[in-house]
Amino acid sequence: MSMGYRTIDLEHWPRREHFAYFSAMADPYVGVTAEADITDFLSAIRGADLPFFLSFLYCAGRAANAVPQLRQRIVDGAPVEFARCDTSHTVLREDGTYSYCRLDCMQPFEQYLPAAQALQEQARERGGLDDGEDAASLFFVSTLPWVRYTAIRQPVPTPADSNPRLTWGRFWEQGGRVSMPITVLCNHALVDGAHIGAFFQELEREIGTLAAQVRQRPQG
Repeated sequence: MSMGYRTIDLEHWPRREHFAYFSAMADPYVGVTAEADITDFLSAIRGADLPFFLSFLYCAGRAANAVPQLRQRIVDGAPVEFARCDTSHTVLREDGTYSYCRLDCMQPFEQYLPAAQALQEQARERGGLDDGEDAASLFFVSTLPWVRYTAIRQPVPTPADSNPRLTWGRFWEQGGRVSMPITVLCNHALVDGAHIGAFFQELEREIGTLAAQVRQRPQG
């Protein structure tokens, strides 16, 4: 589904100078890796026998959409802001390669989950690496569930693109709490550290909301 966007008025945009400054750089990306406490979320998801990845992706996609700067992109050299952004995540195939799977995290969870499971299976069986004509609207998502990492370096194109990249790794338990590394990589022409911080705050809120919602679901 094509996403609509509005063109940002560069003349009256507070980030005009920052946009020009970072857009001129060969490597304009800014990235943060931080640990998130997912103890309560994991307990709720496991208790309801729900898939961890797709459930967490739902929260991450909604948290990213809640920060306007993460919905901003550079299209034909100009800043724009999408009304809503889908996620595009990597799906491991049987031959060891992967394909992309696009999901809408802004729909109700009860609708999202069955649709996501079906689309992910389609991507696993016959998917490819084509994000479509409106790829600029997407959040690029990947995971390293095998590694408890503390830093990560990701491939980026030249010239630079402006899609935020969200990545998380293997979670672990320590002292009765469960933590997971999460990485956010963005184009600094559009996104500052405060906006990345806002994403992590929104993510904490979203996983708390979904955990509470899951626990309230009728049993059986």
